[in-house]
Amino acid sequence: MFDIIGLFWTSAILVIVVGLVLLVIGIYNRLVGLRQNVRQGVADIDAQLRLRHDLIPNLVETVKGYATHESSTLENVIQARNAAAKGNPSSSDEKGLKIALDNLLALGEDYPDLKANTNFQELQTELADVEDKLAASRRALNAAVARFNTAREAFPAILFAGTLGFEEADFNRLDDSEKGTVDQRPAVSF
Repeated sequence: MFDIIGLFWTSAILVIVVGLVLLVIGIYNRLVGLRQNVRQGVADIDAQLRLRHDLIPNLVETVKGYATHESSTLENVIQARNAAAKGNPSSSDEKGLKIALDNLLALGEDYPDLKANTNFQELQTELADVEDKLAASRRALNAAVARFNTAREAFPAILFAGTLGFEEADFNRLDDSEKGTVDQRPAVSF
């Protein structure tokens, strides 16, 4: 009789332990997959930034032929591009690049021949496309971060996530060049 009760409790404890181990393995595997999605989102943003940095020399070369006395603007773009391309994208480097690019693209307004240049127009279109893709990549990263953080903080994962090495992921935020402009109304004139 005592052997049956002892066997019952031993089996019950074994089933509970196996169940907990399987639960932890399931949580771990799910969090690994979600963390990979976050890392993929960061890599996608890096790829778009690299593409933007690669387009800039072509844009500068196209403008050089039309705006030879705008060398300071061209040099500023090149310096900003080189600073932004040196490694991890930082807000200050990307802000400087965005300002320099805006100044370069504004030259198209001052030089009608440049504005009519097919190469300049194509590069402007490609740059706008890269900016759109960059914005989409940032949205996708934020969605992946939200899914990861939600799964990490949900019960029962929250009991094991920290112990298993899963730290909270950071959202992609507006950089300094974008703050203060997104809440302003656009100027429209007819």
